[in-house]
Parts: sequence; structure tokens; C-alpha cells
Amino acid sequence: MIPTTFHLLELTDKDFQTIREVLYEHCGINLTPEKKELVRSRLSSHVRRNNMRSYTEYIDMVLSNRNGQEFVTFINRLSTNLTSFFREPKHFDYFKSVFLPERLARKNTGPVRLRGWSAACSSGEEPYTLAMTLKESLPSGRTVDAKILASDISTAMLDKARGGRYPADRLNTVPVDLQRKYFKQGNDQGEKYFQVSPTLREMIIFKQINLIQPWPLTTKLDFIFCRNVLIYFDKETHRKLAERFYEILNPGGVLFIGHSESLSGIQHMFKSVAPAIYVKS
Repeated sequence: MIPTTFHLLELTDKDFQTIREVLYEHCGINLTPEKKELVRSRLSSHVRRNNMRSYTEYIDMVLSNRNGQEFVTFINRLSTNLTSFFREPKHFDYFKSVFLPERLARKNTGPVRLRGWSAACSSGEEPYTLAMTLKESLPSGRTVDAKILASDISTAMLDKARGGRYPADRLNTVPVDLQRKYFKQGNDQGEKYFQVSPTLREMIIFKQINLIQPWPLTTKLDFIFCRNVLIYFDKETHRKLAERFYEILNPGGVLFIGHSESLSGIQHMFKSVAPAIYVKS
């Protein structure tokens, strides 16, 4: 029986502090006090679903098994997943007009190997945009082996990304010619949707990765997109991530972060070449 007083339940300061500590410890997200109401709203349905009489009771249940599905749901609900196709388009302009020509010029003849990482891919729009950009920009006369690792901490978002199915309005930022080329239109009970084509999906490997834990990467990378993620971390986490990104990139590799983010104020070895774009020299 669902408690009739559910609507009166409040997230106490103590409960919120516990959540802040767990989230920071598990995935580095640094919740500010202003996020308290957002946290309450995102967890309220799960408190109700589990027939809990307080947030304290719900938190205790979640933390009793950090390998359980409810802990996964807890993390999924509290991670932010705002994204879109061709978001912050100047990054993709640089990617196709500067990065790719320079990378291809490093090996004038023969096959070229490119490896990249969309390090917070959310529901998949970013890695699919990268795949489209690669398909449209690579010269037809060159053999290029290109793969993109797409990761997120949220298993729910990764499931959506793997599915590659989007409501029609999600493609408003995709040029019509690319819609026709890389998506198949469908209809589900009167709702139009677009399905990503296999030619894009075959370039991408989806995997759950927690950025502050060890990364299961076995090869050096040529580019990393880690955009609009650093804003949720503190400066020390920024420094550690920048160091790890630098280490895993090939010489000349590029790191793209969000336009609202910066590596200023921390020690790092990257060279800034454009707003929110850094190169390993």
C-alpha cells in the first residue's frame, strides 16, 4: 500500500548530503546545494514505487546493495542527459576542416586508422553525429578504419543510444540530406520516428564507463569528446581527468570539452587551439 502522506515527504538536508557524498564518491558528480529540489523530483517516483515512507528509508535500501538494479536506477536518475545532434556545431566544423585533414596528412598513403571516444554519449546523438561527420568528410580515395567508443554512466541512456531510434523532432538539427542518407523513417502508432542506419551503427561501440574509475581502454585515441560533463565535477577531478585524457591520446590528438567549460585554473599539458578545443602536442 502506498503511503497516503507521500506527497508530504521532504528530502531532508541529511538525506541530500548523503546523496551528494554517494554521487561524488561513485562518479565524481559534485551536486551543489541548489540541486536539492531537482534531486527530490528525480527520485520521488522511485520512493513511491518502492513503497518507502521516507527518503532515508529509500536511500538505505539503495545503498544496501551497490551492485543491485536499484542502485543503477538511482545513478541513472541523477545523471544529467541533455544532448542533441550537432550540438555546439563549431566543434564539428573544426573536426572536419582542421583535425581530419591534419590527421590524414600524417600518413600520406595507405590505410589510416582513427580511434575516438564520445565520453558522455547520453542517448547517442553525439557519437552518431561524429559518425556522420566522418562519413561525409573522409576522402573516397583513402582507406580509413574509423571506430568510435561511445560511453556513459547511465545504462538507461546507453540502451537508447544502442537502439538508435529518435522522435522526429530530435532530428531538427540534422540537415535534410543527412536525414535521408543516414536514417530510415518509420511510424509507430501515429508517431513518426527515425532509425539510425547500420552504416553509422557499425562505426560505434557502446559501453558503460565511469569516468572517475579505471577505463577499459586498450588503445591510444586520436580524439575525445567529453563535453558538458566537467561542469558537474570539482577542480581536482578536472585536473585528474585532463591528465588521463592527455595520457591516452596520440600526439596531435584533440580533446573537445563543452563551450561552458574550461581547463583554465588547473595544471595540464594541453595546448588550447580554439574555444573548448585542446591538442596534445
